[in-house]
Amino acid sequence: MDKLLNDLVAVVGPEGVLLGEDVSQRSVDWFTGAPCRAKAIVRPRNTEQLSKVMALCYQADQLVVTHGGMTGIVHGGEASPEELVVSLELMNQIEEVDLVGSTIQVQAGVTLQRVQEAAAEIDMQFPLDLGARGSCTIGGNIATNAGGIRVIRYGMMRQQVLGLEAVLSDGTVVSSLNKMLKNNAGYDLKQLFIGSEGTLGIVTRAVLRLQPHMPSEQTALVAVPSFDALTQLLRRVSQELANSLSAFEALWNSHYKLVTTESGKHAPPLADDSPFYAIIETLGLDDTQDAEHFSEILQKAMEDGLITDAVLASSGAQRQGIWAIREDIEVLVHQLKPMFSYDISLPIPHMDAYVDTLEQNLKAQFPQTGKMIVFGHLGDGNLHIMITVRDDSSQSRRQVEQLVYSPLKEYGGSISAEHGIGLEKRDYLNISRSSEEIALMKRMKVALDPKLLLNRGKVVAVE
Repeated sequence: MDKLLNDLVAVVGPEGVLLGEDVSQRSVDWFTGAPCRAKAIVRPRNTEQLSKVMALCYQADQLVVTHGGMTGIVHGGEASPEELVVSLELMNQIEEVDLVGSTIQVQAGVTLQRVQEAAAEIDMQFPLDLGARGSCTIGGNIATNAGGIRVIRYGMMRQQVLGLEAVLSDGTVVSSLNKMLKNNAGYDLKQLFIGSEGTLGIVTRAVLRLQPHMPSEQTALVAVPSFDALTQLLRRVSQELANSLSAFEALWNSHYKLVTTESGKHAPPLADDSPFYAIIETLGLDDTQDAEHFSEILQKAMEDGLITDAVLASSGAQRQGIWAIREDIEVLVHQLKPMFSYDISLPIPHMDAYVDTLEQNLKAQFPQTGKMIVFGHLGDGNLHIMITVRDDSSQSRRQVEQLVYSPLKEYGGSISAEHGIGLEKRDYLNISRSSEEIALMKRMKVALDPKLLLNRGKVVAVE
């Protein structure tokens, strides 16, 4: 290892290799703050350096774990003392913005927020958006196929990527920085790396699609009397706001009450006695007309009993206040500590029955300590479930995981909607994927990483 570290220093320079406390003071888990245990952290500044780093690691049979913004929550960034971490934090340049082609080319270590700001500077938008925008990186967004609050309109990260560049485990650079919407010249190789969580290659650069800036933004928080009314409301706004609906977020009462009145962190814009709440947002071009249309639709929904109360944001501050209730994960971590977090998806018609059954089973197994809160991107079938049993032992975790994941097979759901598999969900992958699919994933892993050096054991376990 010492020889390898010396060779790596020769490639990236002394400032490019971190050792000792510079490694251990870094966290690999956003929720628990668990420290990094890797032997060293290597920080290349460009693709050429990373290629040389991986070639050296390949020759030495050195295991490598990739780090981006470290906002993941499925233990994908965990590293043992025998592993090296490759961090892309110094590969953080925006290389090109093309107004005519509506693209932006960036290095993998650029944060999502910087890309959003660069797009705004040319009166465009990069539509992917999530709460960790200030720290998550584009490489991590690609590696996990990130989702967020605007999937209902713009799709997942996969839909935002036109081309990318990646370095394989042996140092080979696969550069496919395509800038065209149409390119059917053979296999679409970028799809191999999007959502692969760094197990097939390390994404270094990407060409991303930009969308027109929408100057009109309408946001409302509404109280909804039942899950049936919630789904009817989603169907109605999807039809009547089809060209402008950008977000439809659902908050179960448990979430809304905890984040507002119980924690005291946020003043509740609406009373906390409704079983469901929804944040509805549109993006458009004419603020006056959009606001009038938006208000009319909500008024009609209230008259029809789909909404019992509503507050419409009339300023940027009010809009941020509404979204803060949805995005304040820190208050959940504090109130539910120790907390287990789950990110699942299933067909919308089954959601209510799934949540009710899960809550009943949780209370049956943990009658004194079990508590759960639910919220999520209802428009795209994604629920976030936070559970505490006031005990974070491995036995309790396994019990809760079984409660959460096992019913999903019956409903045709997924154990991971947008956070990936990592180590945490690997043993449950067969709930959402067939044996044939998993076997093919393993064949792909061996084909692209024959020594199993990249994020070994993550997503799928290959002997």
